Amino acid sequence: MRIAIVGAGGVGGYYGGLLARAGHEVIFIARGEHLRAIRADGLRVRSVHDDFEVRPARATDDPAQVGPVDLTIFAVKTYDTDTAAELMRPLVGGQTIILPLQNGVESAARLSRYWGSRAVLGGLTQLVAYVAEPGVIRQESQFRKIVLGELDGRRSDRAEAICEAIKQSGADAEITQTIEKALWTKLLFIASFAGLSSVTRSPAGPLLAGDESRLLLRRAMREVYDAARARGIPMEADVVEKTMAFAAKLEPTTTPSMQRDVVAGRPTEYDAINGAVVRAGRETGVPTPVHEFIWACLKVVELARTMDGMGGHQ
Repeated sequence: MRIAIVGAGGVGGYYGGLLARAGHEVIFIARGEHLRAIRADGLRVRSVHDDFEVRPARATDDPAQVGPVDLTIFAVKTYDTDTAAELMRPLVGGQTIILPLQNGVESAARLSRYWGSRAVLGGLTQLVAYVAEPGVIRQESQFRKIVLGELDGRRSDRAEAICEAIKQSGADAEITQTIEKALWTKLLFIASFAGLSSVTRSPAGPLLAGDESRLLLRRAMREVYDAARARGIPMEADVVEKTMAFAAKLEPTTTPSMQRDVVAGRPTEYDAINGAVVRAGRETGVPTPVHEFIWACLKVVELARTMDGMGGHQ
């Protein structure tokens, strides 16, 4: 299979590395020092499962040099979606499949505006991975799973083929006929935990230690549940309780990537994560006060970051 990885960061770099090691023709679309390092030394993966290198690794910042591929794994940060979608046009032919592995629940719809829903699958990943240094991906979770499915819920040969390729590369993969439900179930946890952790700049331990903060976390999850149900998503009735139980088992030092981005002064995906909940609530008439607060606060953080970057503080 000829595969382009659009966004060769933690997620794209890790899965692209596995697929390249398994024998697929993988082209990494990257930029800057990361691109230069991959070209010079290959892609190096440091993982709790096993370390490996893809050398030589094909990498470019110009998709026109690549042309149409069989599969595009779309793994850029959500705030770069439209820029990357325009950039990747040369990769998409009549039979190209696009698999987004991004946070939030809106990626497939956004990409469908460019190529139609026929070209796009729904997808999500459960993975902890990041760029440790240019050309080096560090993967730290025992779990490394991709869930994918057709947007209309049907079974398809193409989804089966991609799922099998991922499994043969060494990762876990699953096809679902309810991909929207899977996306919203993940969002219920990510938006609530990452949102409150980012606003408070707190790891899991302190956030879950107090009655008040646990109640706030539960309310945030319930807002996502109610908004999803109002949109017709068949959420499990006990998903909030199950997700709270999962959160309670997190290591006290656990921090979500969005919180780490806030602390480091990097751009965040607050709009695709908490903003998606707010937009769904407004569209369906479901109140989402906790997520409205998180979204507004992180919008201020983002504005302050960009103003500081421009020398905007007095």
